[in-house]
Amino acid sequence: MSPQPEVQSPKPRRRGARGLARGFTMIEIMIVLGIMAIMAAVGIPSFYKAFRKEALRQAVSDIVEVLSNARARAILGDAPMMVVFRPQERTVGIRGAPAGDPANPPGFPSGESELSEPRIPRPGTLAAAQWSERLVLEMLDVNFIEHKDDDEAHVRFFPNGTSDEMTVILRSENNEYRKISLEVTTGLANVETNPQNFAR
Repeated sequence: MSPQPEVQSPKPRRRGARGLARGFTMIEIMIVLGIMAIMAAVGIPSFYKAFRKEALRQAVSDIVEVLSNARARAILGDAPMMVVFRPQERTVGIRGAPAGDPANPPGFPSGESELSEPRIPRPGTLAAAQWSERLVLEMLDVNFIEHKDDDEAHVRFFPNGTSDEMTVILRSENNEYRKISLEVTTGLANVETNPQNFAR
């Protein structure tokens, strides 16, 4: 008896193999997009809060640096220096104080109203800054006189390291407060974060 030819089973069709691969790729993309959407939904509020906190932190840091820089320039240059706050423009910057009695200096002539370049260059230190419009200036007190609604407020630093009395209180959108004050006998800035300690 002659052996019967072996019948080969038909090969499985490969139709749709490419489509299947595309389908998996599309599913993977959709999964990745879904994960990214979830991460964004969870992370954006935290990022926004951190961004708002950063505005307050940056403003405090900039103001303290300008004050410290003015104090250093007054001591090193052996001449009074002045920090000028402009509450309406939300700016602070250094300019040389006018000559005269340090206890009662004359006003600036009209031509000297703009911030001028400091006399002693100190690379890497801040001579002027602007704080965010998202921050509220709750207090700008110089020598126990409120100036937050004025066009300008002047804080003097003297060659012996002393300064005017100054208190600045900033409030963020989410009601975080920071108080910056000067110690008049040393001219050094102090930052307070607890509103319960903000009493003058």
